[in-house]
Amino acid sequence: MSPGLDFETKLFAKTNAPQLLRKEFSRPGYVPQPIALGINTDAYQPIERKLKLTRQLIEVMLETRQPFSLITKNALVQRDIDLLAPLAEQNLVSVHFSVTSLDPHLSAKLEPRASAPHARLRAMRRLHDAGIPVGVMVAPVIPWINDAELEAARDAGASTAGYVLLRLPLEVAPLFRDWLDTHHLDRAAHVMSTINQLRGGKDYNSEFGSRMRGEGVYADLLSSRFKLARRRLGFDAQNSHWPKLDCDKFVRPLPPRVESPQGSLF
Repeated sequence: MSPGLDFETKLFAKTNAPQLLRKEFSRPGYVPQPIALGINTDAYQPIERKLKLTRQLIEVMLETRQPFSLITKNALVQRDIDLLAPLAEQNLVSVHFSVTSLDPHLSAKLEPRASAPHARLRAMRRLHDAGIPVGVMVAPVIPWINDAELEAARDAGASTAGYVLLRLPLEVAPLFRDWLDTHHLDRAAHVMSTINQLRGGKDYNSEFGSRMRGEGVYADLLSSRFKLARRRLGFDAQNSHWPKLDCDKFVRPLPPRVESPQGSLF
C-alpha cells in the first residue's frame, strides 16, 4: 500500500484482537509490562466508533489490571473515560494527546480526518478532570511551520510534554514535498533545506539516536526552545509527578466458561 490515499482508504481491522490479547495474558509465562497503544497507528481512528475494538482491549486490561499507556489525536478517547478512570485510580494508565498545531486551518491540512485541535484540548481537560494522567506530544514538528505549541495543552491539564521531529521515510518524502508545494509554496524550499540539515543532508535518517530529534544546529535550537518552554510552563520534565504504572496488580483472565454438552440434570 502507498502511504497516501491507500493508507486512508484501505482499512484493515484485527477484529479478534481482544480475544488474542486475552489469550496472551493467559499464558503461564506471561510477565506483565506496560503496553503502549497507538504507537504505530491511532487507536481511535474514525472506524473505532463503529468497531469498538480499542474499547474491548481496554476492557480486557481493566479486568486483568494490565498497565498501559496510549497516544491519540482523536477526541473519541473520552468515550472510554468510564474504563480509563478506574484504571487511573490503580496507577494502570496514562494518556498522551498528539497535537500537530492549534491552528485549525493548518491542522485540517495536515490531519483532515483527525479531531480538531480544540476538540483534543477539551478531551484532554475531561480526562484530566476525571483523574486520568494526561500529557501532550507535539508531533510531527515541521521546521518553520508548527514548532511553537504548548501553553494551551498545559492549560488543558497536560502535565508532561514531548516532541518528535518530522520523519520522511521512503515514499512519504515525495508526498510531503507535494503537500508543501500545494499549501506552503512560499516556505517549501526553506523547510526542505532545514530538514536536510537536520538529517545529514538527506530527507531522512533512520538511525535510532537521531530519527526522533534530528542533529545539528537547528536540532539543538529546537531542543533548547522546547526545554525552556516546558520549564516556563511548569511541565514535569522527568515524569516525577506521574504515578509509575503498576505491574504488581496484574491478574490472569478467567478462562472462558464452557457449557457441558450433557446439559443440567435439574
